[in-house]
Amino acid sequence: MSDIIHTNEAAKPLGAYPHARRVGNLLFLSGIGSRNAKDNSIPGLEQDASGNIVKYDIEAECHQCFANVKAVLEASGSSWDKIVDVTVFLTNMKKDFPLYNKIYAEYFTSVQACRTTVEVKSLPTPIAIELKVIATID
Repeated sequence: MSDIIHTNEAAKPLGAYPHARRVGNLLFLSGIGSRNAKDNSIPGLEQDASGNIVKYDIEAECHQCFANVKAVLEASGSSWDKIVDVTVFLTNMKKDFPLYNKIYAEYFTSVQACRTTVEVKSLPTPIAIELKVIATID
C-alpha cells in the first residue's frame, strides 16, 4: 500500500513532491521547513532589499517547523508520538544548535525518536531549519 499525502495545513512543497508518502505502516515526510502555511512567510526573518538575510529567529522557526511537521502527520493519519526518526538540517550549527536542542527536547522528550542533526550551507528558501521525519501509522 502506498498513499500520497498533501495538506493545506503546512507550507506548499517547492517542487513536484508530496508532503508525505505512506508505505505500509511507515510514513515518510518530505523535508518540512519553517514557512507559514497561510502566507508563506518565515517567522522572525528580516531581509534587505537584495534578499540577503539581515536577521532570523531560530526559536520562532523551530516552533513553526514543528507545527508544520505536526500538521503533516495529522493530515496523514499519524501523530507526533509516532515519530521514529528525525533528520534535522540547520544552516548555522554553531550559533543555533544550543537553542534548537533545548526546544527540540521540549517537543521530543517523551517521543524518544532517533535523531541526526547536520549543518547545511543553505536550504531552498531562506529558512534556518528543516526536518525530515519518518513515523509509523496504523
